[in-house]
Amino acid sequence: MKPREPAPSFASVVRALEGLHGTPEPPAVDEPFEMLLWERVAYLVPDERRAAAFAALKERIGASPEAILAAPRKTLVEIARLGGMHPEMRAEELREIARDVKDLFRGDLRSVLRLPLPDAKRALMRFPGIGAPGAEKILLFAGAYPLLPLESNGLRTLLRLGYGIDQGNYAASYRSAQAALEEELPRDLPWLVRAHQLLRRHGQTTCKASVPLCERCPLRSGCRTFRSRGA
Repeated sequence: MKPREPAPSFASVVRALEGLHGTPEPPAVDEPFEMLLWERVAYLVPDERRAAAFAALKERIGASPEAILAAPRKTLVEIARLGGMHPEMRAEELREIARDVKDLFRGDLRSVLRLPLPDAKRALMRFPGIGAPGAEKILLFAGAYPLLPLESNGLRTLLRLGYGIDQGNYAASYRSAQAALEEELPRDLPWLVRAHQLLRRHGQTTCKASVPLCERCPLRSGCRTFRSRGA
């Protein structure tokens, strides 16, 4: 069996992506509680629509646990509707998030940032819609831990480049990619935030799930998937 060619260095991957997509803007939200609201105020919509729904939430209600709990349900549903499907369910989830932060964290979710990493991840994963990648994203964006969270677009890009193996299961593939990257990751939090954003953007715009635009990808010469297609 022909041995696999090694993946390109991760630093070179990030440089190439930044050359293609430019330097990303800083994250729109980096406060832990607001990041939970950002995730649940919208569902399966473009970033611009999510940002609009989040802005409406902050303007019409506020972004504190007390403000969310005091808001009329009708208003929460109206705002959640700006963010796509299942607005009634997501309005209730916003209330649930606010109630848990108030009751379990004394209204300040930033206390999670002082916990050991495994405990911090478990605490965040108790909230609706937050799995391991979402918890790691909160901890990275809030400046607590040097991690590389991977959502589906970023994970797909890395697997195609040869970082890890597609296990046919998201959680297992995620762990495989992170294990493959472990020794290459710096402890530079801003760099890791940029890497996360660039991988996500590349998967959204170029390394697409069904029809990847390989001809415009600067990584294609080192891409395992591109080579396997005989292109």
